[in-house]
Amino acid sequence: MDRDEPFRHAGQVILAGFPAGDPPPVILDGLAADSLAGVILFKRNVTTPAELAARVAMLASAAPAEPPLVAIDQEGGRVQRLGPPVLQLPPMRVLGERDDVELTRMAARALGRQLAALGINLDFAPVLDVATNPKNEVIGDRAFGADPERVVRHGRAFAMGLADAGLLACGKHFPGHGDTTEDSHFELPALPHDLGRLEAVELRPFRGARDVLGSIMTAHIVFRALDPSRPATLSPIVIEGMLRERLGYEGLIVSDDLEMRAIADRWPAGEAAVLAIAAGCDLLLICKDITLVAQARDALAQRARADERFAARLADAARRVRAARAKLSCAPVTDSARLEDVFADPEATRVREALTDSPAE
Repeated sequence: MDRDEPFRHAGQVILAGFPAGDPPPVILDGLAADSLAGVILFKRNVTTPAELAARVAMLASAAPAEPPLVAIDQEGGRVQRLGPPVLQLPPMRVLGERDDVELTRMAARALGRQLAALGINLDFAPVLDVATNPKNEVIGDRAFGADPERVVRHGRAFAMGLADAGLLACGKHFPGHGDTTEDSHFELPALPHDLGRLEAVELRPFRGARDVLGSIMTAHIVFRALDPSRPATLSPIVIEGMLRERLGYEGLIVSDDLEMRAIADRWPAGEAAVLAIAAGCDLLLICKDITLVAQARDALAQRARADERFAARLADAARRVRAARAKLSCAPVTDSARLEDVFADPEATRVREALTDSPAE
């Protein structure tokens, strides 16, 4: 084995956040060394569309091989990192209540074209959680509704619309975050449902949309019927056993942010990264603290050098990420006039008009 191969593989499975302003040298150097998969953007990284496109162009030019992943959470409603002139969608519940599948696909396609013009190639949407618990403020109106079949219809449509625009969609949060009351940003939720209930409700949207989803994000939730000791993100029973083997999912598996307290309060970044990859995740999110990126990468590389089985799992994860990147573009429109034309897209106008009588939050 090439001495540097475990280190490169370790970096190739990490998607990092960075502070406001231009990407720091540690990000650009990681991309240049082919030891970072890409970045995730937040409101802190967003200024004007032209400035954002220029920053993404810096990222794209730093990567020597496949385009970097440039990801964002742009769902609609209260989870939108980008404001106007980017198309502002209502909460997904509104689209679910309209129950116009073609409108949902058109909305995602119009949004996807605008994201692509900024160089963004991965949108962490659609939400496939089923909103069965009215007290669940974490998901709530982010979901398409409380009916699993409606979530399937609109989740598929949204994913297909993003794919129409050349983006990688990501269904979340597997195996289902819709019936929790706790927020995994701050604590570790657990669900007691038996397998029959999970199959009928929580898992139904993931099973029904798996063929149109380029990626699926895991939940930091303990599902007692599946694995009573570890949250889904860190559980081979849930990731390999349920998602890969039982549901037959072949796409990219992405962890939710490893800095969320459901994970970080119990497992240091390096240990969490090793456990998530061993469980079957392919891409790890570390959204804020760049020093934790180095810790996770070092821990992954160290474990791979000491454990051939883990090294093979890490290499497989890195291969999956590189294959996904190779299918995507990262070519932001840096000409201001051309960018304005993208935001004036007639389809986006039709979406806005169709949704004018729908309440948005």
